[in-house]
Amino acid sequence: MRKIKLLFSCLVLTTMLHAQETFPVNGVADKRDGCYAFTNATIVKDAQNTIQNGIMVIRDGKIIAVGANVAIPKDALVIDCKDKFIYPSFIDIYSDYGMPQVQRPAGGGGFGGPAQLTNNQKGAYGWNQALKSEVNAYKIFSVDDSKAKPMREAGFGTVLTHQKDGIVRGTGAVVTLSGEKDNFVIVKEKAAALYSFSKGSSTQSYPSSLMGSIALLRQTYNDAAWYKNNPEAATKEGFNITLQYFNSNQSLPQIFDVQDRGVDLWNMVRADRIGDEFGVQYILKSTGKEYQRIKEVAATKAPMIVSLNFPQAQDVEDPNDARMVSLADMKNWELGPTNPAAIEKAGIPFCLTTSDLRDPKTFLANLRKAMEYGLSEKGAMEALTKNPATWLGVYDKVGSLDEGKLANFVITTAPVFAEKSVILQNWVNGNKYAVKEDAWKSINGNYTLTVTTDNGPQTYSLEVKSNSSATLIGKDTLSTRFSYDGKTVKISFAPMQRRMGMAGRPGMGAGANAAAPLPANAVKLSGFSNGKSWNGTGIDSLGNHITWSADELSLSTAKAEESKPKSIPKTGKSFYPFTAFGNNEENIPKAETILFKNATVWTSEKAGKLEGADVLVKNGKIAKVGKGLNDATAKIIDATGKHLTAGIIDEHSHIASASTNEGGQSVTSEVRMQDNLDPDDINIYRQLSGGVTSSHILHGSANTIGGQTQLIKLRWGTDDKGLMFEGADPFIKFALGENVKRSSSTQGNTRFPDTRMGVEQVLSDAFNRAKIYEAAKKANTKGNFRKDLELEALVEIMNSKRFITCHSYVASEIVVAMRVAEKYGFKVNTFTHILEGYKVADKMKAHGAAVSTFSDWWAYKNEVQDAIPYNAAIMHKVGLNVAINSDDAEMARRLNQEAAKSVKYGGMSEIDALNMVTINPAKMLHVDSKVGSIKEGKDADLVLWSAHPLSIYAKSLYTVVDGTIFFDRAKDEAMRKEVKAERTRLINKMVGEKRTGAPMAPFTPSFKYVHTCLDHGHKLGLLEIEAGEEEGIEHNSNH
Repeated sequence: MRKIKLLFSCLVLTTMLHAQETFPVNGVADKRDGCYAFTNATIVKDAQNTIQNGIMVIRDGKIIAVGANVAIPKDALVIDCKDKFIYPSFIDIYSDYGMPQVQRPAGGGGFGGPAQLTNNQKGAYGWNQALKSEVNAYKIFSVDDSKAKPMREAGFGTVLTHQKDGIVRGTGAVVTLSGEKDNFVIVKEKAAALYSFSKGSSTQSYPSSLMGSIALLRQTYNDAAWYKNNPEAATKEGFNITLQYFNSNQSLPQIFDVQDRGVDLWNMVRADRIGDEFGVQYILKSTGKEYQRIKEVAATKAPMIVSLNFPQAQDVEDPNDARMVSLADMKNWELGPTNPAAIEKAGIPFCLTTSDLRDPKTFLANLRKAMEYGLSEKGAMEALTKNPATWLGVYDKVGSLDEGKLANFVITTAPVFAEKSVILQNWVNGNKYAVKEDAWKSINGNYTLTVTTDNGPQTYSLEVKSNSSATLIGKDTLSTRFSYDGKTVKISFAPMQRRMGMAGRPGMGAGANAAAPLPANAVKLSGFSNGKSWNGTGIDSLGNHITWSADELSLSTAKAEESKPKSIPKTGKSFYPFTAFGNNEENIPKAETILFKNATVWTSEKAGKLEGADVLVKNGKIAKVGKGLNDATAKIIDATGKHLTAGIIDEHSHIASASTNEGGQSVTSEVRMQDNLDPDDINIYRQLSGGVTSSHILHGSANTIGGQTQLIKLRWGTDDKGLMFEGADPFIKFALGENVKRSSSTQGNTRFPDTRMGVEQVLSDAFNRAKIYEAAKKANTKGNFRKDLELEALVEIMNSKRFITCHSYVASEIVVAMRVAEKYGFKVNTFTHILEGYKVADKMKAHGAAVSTFSDWWAYKNEVQDAIPYNAAIMHKVGLNVAINSDDAEMARRLNQEAAKSVKYGGMSEIDALNMVTINPAKMLHVDSKVGSIKEGKDADLVLWSAHPLSIYAKSLYTVVDGTIFFDRAKDEAMRKEVKAERTRLINKMVGEKRTGAPMAPFTPSFKYVHTCLDHGHKLGLLEIEAGEEEGIEHNSNH
């Protein structure tokens, strides 16, 4: 009686639910609640629990019972799943399924194009068009069954979808891949907030660089906190939709796609640091290269969304093609499939995604490849079910096969990750979607085929080998075509033709093993399977209609897939950095105790040059300088006939950065070079080979007040933080002249300033705003002051806590810049380039500025027509602190030779010339207490030269940074051979891949984007391209 009452209650409840439907019916209402019972299956409820010979019952799109002993409802349609496996459908946590296509602008303005300085979006939105926090995916979502089908065929039933557009992208919704109406597939309308480094469809000029994107995010977090916590914000800001939604989305899981500005591993760390600054733990979408720096990636403690978009082998059989592909790209092809296993082994929580795959159909093949390279089955299972469901707060609905959850599951022929496993069906929201139902029942075996013609029945023996292959035998073996799709059977046959080879011998020749085409008059049969028998109709060789039938004699027993453990494929070692001349883990350079014996020591101190002297290096410092030194623990380097100098310091460099110019606005003091340092830049190693030990990484010259600079030490193989010069004073880049007023603009300049007078006004206005800001900040006692990153940097300048290096050429502009600085109570620390400095050297000396110049560059643009090679010597004689800089990745490798030119042009002494690339730039950068000369107690940044350091024949034999030999010319010779051998091995491996018939990618040259100030021509290699990311050329910013 109780059961009858319960059944009646369920029927009433079902009727009530249906009565609440708000959509009118055009026709006859026929809503059916399907009830299905899946029996005799191996049910994998989750990664830990499996039920053998189990039963699962679903009704109205949900699982109502699952277990080994489950009562099957009388109204259930029973589906026998003997020898089948049932798994939860997979969940993809990163998708744009069902989203409208984003209309992206064609091209971009570029540095010479017109600027869009404000948001052109209508409404009460924030100032920047790349901030789209108001976008809610569930409001713009629409079911797209054509896109859902390949996802279902790969085993997926649920996705987190969002609009992939903008730096702040709004919220994503969890939806199922059912073909029902939109209303019935949304599982959770707001499940996550999403971010990236790409401004997407925004046509606004700012940001135009990676560091600009980072600065915009940092400022937005500050603005959102101020807007939320300050009641007066509404008065000053008005209603700001962008900040309102940004704040409301902070309670959701925060997902960050780090690779939208290019596949750069270090973006993982960059994004995480933004989160750390503002107390946010992002879920990071991986780059596919985490294995290259797994320790640094694991240190972020960020959960990860891992793509399986592994690189394809390139067709490098032609040596001319092979030489264009870098060792790093070849190694990434070999080691890329190890990435998921490396992430799992490091203990990083992760999910898997189809994102980045050209076709979701390749997902399972790539997943099996990842498992072949060490990813565990349990790890893969949880990454596709429990993890994404838990992170998104929908584990009560999807992610396992438990009562009350959505009926989202796949039925397979074998364990889902097995090599030969086939997905038969994918059920989503309780709706069946056929994937490969023809494989549900194996038809392989022997049959009797009877063809009934006007002349009577003809009998054949039919051996079915697969759903697309069979052998038919009458009096002789016949040429046969066979296909079976789960229901329809098609058979065509004709007498087998004797084929002659090229030499007239049977069975020989190019086509000997190819299937012979059937003649036009072949017998054609078509029919249907009725279980153990098939029947249908057809046409014989004369065109007569015939009937046929086939009866099962015996079925072949399928061989169980061998479960022998496969050994992980052998691969080469990784190295640090992940490029040619990187070191494997065992050979990473370490600090040593070193004793240089009997060298000519150029101290760059009052002691001048010491002949036959010794220098002892210990604990990263210069321990002693003298003669006859000994240390039993030291590595002895015989420096007889050689010259030892302090390491070269490049005051003006653009190496080791992922972007250089943020030219979206005239004042961008909020951007920081430290946010996008690139420790993998090969120019670090190249410049070590030229004796450079420290480089001042500057923002470009695209605007009057540019970004904050970063002084680095060339510690090859470390991470970006390891490059930074500890304890150095902070600097910032300013610029004057043609670049900032965009004289090269081909479409007219719409960004202020447009004249040299305007440049002066930009400077005055910026510091006037900074004074007002500082006063208001001091007066604020409530703790709710809006932090402005742009003005914070300018206040630091006025308080002598940050110092200026100023791009400059023309004498009159130099004088104007000094007057503005003096007006606001600070000075310009360094004028860089300064090619007309000889005209106003006395004024710069009075101001207290230092100067950093080129040796003999002139006439490369209009404002340098008056440059002369005597410039450095003249300024030196006036009493200025003068340095020679590179502003060029290639020139930095021979700064010693550039300095030597002043011996010829101006008669400068050799010691003073060398000082221009050692102690002088150290003084400019306020680090002369640590580097720039050979003095006891200073950092052991040293170069041992093979000859006189100002000679064009001198080579650096050893370059030492902090007591660590980062460049050793003898080791370099050995590494060249190792690089060649490793390239040869990988080329042969790729060629071998091609010969197995594996899919190949055409060879792709490994271009390197070189970041410069875009101020003058730079010396570039064959595969080097000058990056021009100022406005709109985003793809160049992360190489």
